[in-house]
Amino acid sequence: MSRDHVQSDERHAPAAGAPGRAHPEPGAATGSAETPFLELLARGASVEAYEQPVLLARAEGLPAERITALQQAASLALRVRAELEGRRRREAELSALFETAHDLAGLRDLDAVLQAIVQRARSLLGTDVAYLSLNDPARGDTHMRVTEGSVAARFQQLRLGMGEGLGGLVAQTARPYVTEDYFRDERFQHTRTIDTGVRDEGLVAILGVPLMLGHHVIGVLFAADRRARVFERGQIALLGSFAALAAAAIDTANLLAETRSALAGLEHANEIIKDRSAVIERASDVHDRLAELVLRGGGVHDVAAAVSQVLDGTVRFTEAGEAPTGALESSRAEGHAVRHRDDWIAAVTAGDELLGALVLRGHPRLDPVDQRTLERAAMVTSLLLLARRSAAEAEQRVRGELLDDLLDARDRDPRLLRDRAARLGADLDATHAVLAARLEGGTADADQEADARRRLWAAASHLAATRQGLAAARDGGTVLLLPLTAGDSATDLARRTARDLGGAVHEPVTVGASAPVEHLTARPDTVASAYTEARRCLDALRLLGRPGDGSAAEDFGFLGLLLAGERDIAGFVTRTIGQVVAYDRRRGTELLRTLDAYFACGMSPARTKDELHVHVNTVAQRLERVGRLLGDDWQSPARALEIQLALRLHRLSAQP
Repeated sequence: MSRDHVQSDERHAPAAGAPGRAHPEPGAATGSAETPFLELLARGASVEAYEQPVLLARAEGLPAERITALQQAASLALRVRAELEGRRRREAELSALFETAHDLAGLRDLDAVLQAIVQRARSLLGTDVAYLSLNDPARGDTHMRVTEGSVAARFQQLRLGMGEGLGGLVAQTARPYVTEDYFRDERFQHTRTIDTGVRDEGLVAILGVPLMLGHHVIGVLFAADRRARVFERGQIALLGSFAALAAAAIDTANLLAETRSALAGLEHANEIIKDRSAVIERASDVHDRLAELVLRGGGVHDVAAAVSQVLDGTVRFTEAGEAPTGALESSRAEGHAVRHRDDWIAAVTAGDELLGALVLRGHPRLDPVDQRTLERAAMVTSLLLLARRSAAEAEQRVRGELLDDLLDARDRDPRLLRDRAARLGADLDATHAVLAARLEGGTADADQEADARRRLWAAASHLAATRQGLAAARDGGTVLLLPLTAGDSATDLARRTARDLGGAVHEPVTVGASAPVEHLTARPDTVASAYTEARRCLDALRLLGRPGDGSAAEDFGFLGLLLAGERDIAGFVTRTIGQVVAYDRRRGTELLRTLDAYFACGMSPARTKDELHVHVNTVAQRLERVGRLLGDDWQSPARALEIQLALRLHRLSAQP
């Protein structure tokens, strides 16, 4: 209550003897001097209110004895009031300590307990800011853990060197320290980092007490004001009590963490025992599964799937060229699975021949029993591969015979050809490309040359079988008939095939591809003509110094006309400017005429508009439309040359 308010209450108090009178008239002869002050104590009046009875007595001219008695009663009442206030404050402090101890007893979240300690310390001490820092032995410094009332981000993120600032003094002496004016206090070491943080926060008076675990200081609890202030002994003791609770909370949390860690270690040991038992069971299980797979004619991928389940990982069979070379050779030489980064590699061999590898992905730690399981699976895989090789060779011969019949353009029943292809998983009604492949690593040894060609044919046959195509050995190389998927081009297929075959035989393989062909059974000479085109493309690649590469006739632009066996002029025009032709036909526009004039005028829009007798904006709009139809690079030198040739061929083919 303010002093003005108290004075107002005194001025408007009822007359002596009236109901509700705050205190008896000071001048009454029979009134006790203590009575008005007892009433003030009863209603918890402010300190200023205790001056009013004495002032009124003086104003009324009462005897000096009466005034002296009132002064003594006021002094006594103020002492009683101070005692009551102290008891209420101690009660609040004890209540806060009790609540904090209760929080500590049910510790679940250390940060929440420390935050509550700091909040209560700030509230009871009536400071602007309270905060707690903890030592970090690993980094050799101390850092802010919890703050309350702080507004400066830099202050909240302070990391202090040991022995720096007021906290360093507290930590060194293990005693509380207080400063009434931080920046004028020379008892501790000032640093730019700390002073800047304190200045950002605007702190002046700071009290720090140590957090002790035994004889060791683990941190400091602070209370601070943004103005000069003297902290009383009771306040220092109270903050020390909160610091003791904070240290106990941290110790309890550390003990809980150690207990949890010990429990986790015991659980881990138990899991290891269980895993050992499970490993033995898995070894027996995988033996039974692999034996069953062999007996019922399972495949390589069935073996990988079975081992994946047993090893609780992902096991895949890969070709020799797809596995890491160093790890694969080590496994082949040692006869054991070897680790490669986070994977395990087990070579699949038959004598000196390397057939591939079983790869266990993302399983860096492998039990010895599981390692032997992977090695046993690799051995079973090699047996399955050898058992199926003869069947695969028979199928390859059948595929080769069908492709030979298509290449030789024999007059056969289309339905019969489709049925033969369907049994091999091929669809002759789909769009295909014919590819001619040839080895580039020639040798003078006839036996080595023949062996290299056999390896190329085997790799091509395998590639054709996996991609629902056909393959045959011909003209010192290999010819393939492979389907084109949506979004795929003959060029992409040729390059991919060159890369795959080269990786399989470990030598450069050059591949030439024909343009896409359809309806292979409709015309007997379709495949043969496409093969001729593919061979010409192959020869062009070798002449251009691009061995080991793959390409299609369409990649050579108008030079493709020279390579193509049938001189496919219409196809070249369609591929080059077909979209512009179709647009003019649909919309009745004059984009082709504009293109002719544009190139004839040296690619000058100004001269083109004079040639066409139109506005220059019209020319710009038409050329912009052409760019959207042909692509942004249509004016590059190479594209411009092809477009001009296509325009000339289009005009010639359109003449009667």
